Amino acid sequence: MENNTSLFSKEAKNTLEIVPVEAPSIGTLAALAEQVWHECFAHLLSREQIEYMLARFQSEEALTRQMQSEGYAYYFLRCGRENAGYFGIREDGEGRLFLSKLYILRAFRGKGLSSAAFDFMEGECRRRALKAIWLTVNRHNETAIQVYLHRGFVVREEKVADIGHGFVMDDFIMEKALS
Repeated sequence: MENNTSLFSKEAKNTLEIVPVEAPSIGTLAALAEQVWHECFAHLLSREQIEYMLARFQSEEALTRQMQSEGYAYYFLRCGRENAGYFGIREDGEGRLFLSKLYILRAFRGKGLSSAAFDFMEGECRRRALKAIWLTVNRHNETAIQVYLHRGFVVREEKVADIGHGFVMDDFIMEKALS
């Protein structure tokens, strides 16, 4: 059995694959997170908050803990031979899939990677008999919000969470019900 999901034919110039992150690749994932977070959040958050959140949620240690003891699964979005982005998911114990993270490098946006990731997640929900996908998104991240709305998510609530060191996450909680 292959260890990835190919979404385009092998003959395609830029194949897109969804590849599970395994323990030896966690450092690569953390490095990708650092790169993509600075691209995604530079206009929304201070550099200090980005660095704090990377250390707390996306460091090699944090990712290892999430995967080993918190039920998270991470996947690279690979375009050709390059890691173009990643996402992280886990079941929430209430019959839903929590999309913790979905980030794509700027150079690869608009190429169908987020659609492929959502198709994969919806397939996982069907396979696991889950009823919905939910996520949190910075309420000022208009680009991401538009992607989620386009994919059928709706805003369920607003949440401000203190994450320490004087920083907060000011988010929408969005959900997509699956039939």
